[in-house]
Amino acid sequence: MGSRVKILLATRNPGKVREIGAILGDLDINVVSLADFPDVPEVVEDGTTFFENAYKKAKEVSEATGMMVLSDDSGLEVDALGGRPGVYSARYSGKEGDDAANNAKLLKELEGVPEEKRTARFKCVMVLYHPSGKWISAEGTCEGRIALKPAGSGGFGYDPIFYMEQYGKTMAELPPEEKNRISHRAEALKALKRRLREFLASL
Repeated sequence: MGSRVKILLATRNPGKVREIGAILGDLDINVVSLADFPDVPEVVEDGTTFFENAYKKAKEVSEATGMMVLSDDSGLEVDALGGRPGVYSARYSGKEGDDAANNAKLLKELEGVPEEKRTARFKCVMVLYHPSGKWISAEGTCEGRIALKPAGSGGFGYDPIFYMEQYGKTMAELPPEEKNRISHRAEALKALKRRLREFLASL
């Protein structure tokens, strides 16, 4: 294996590629994305947990490309809703990726629930899968609560209604660099990074 390791990120999102590439930047790793592999089919994320979806995505993309693949699955868990929307976060309102509709549905379901019972967390699970079949995983969480109404124009998804007590702001009101430092994805990536050298040495 050459000195510079190439990892394929199972996403076509350039922002996510930049963010992950920056965090892994000191490890002499070349991060590429599915934007470079237009023929790789979309993976159906039909798992019941974040891990199942992340593992399936990493494994299938690795098998399709013969490369080492890093994938993640993430979402929002609301305690008052028994952990929903969970793995259905991106399509909670029934339409994939309609952030405004997802937020509106969630706020409606929490009508009348007092602030102290609106606790929630963003959770992210990452899986790094090697074509040999070896893999490692890590997860990260970011605790907060669901605000009474949206605030802020940054971020995406549930960020405008995810209130963080220690900042007195929703995640959508935080500067991007601050969000990237404390987010569930950053926490998962930092945890994975701590195990990465050992994993690469074992291949």
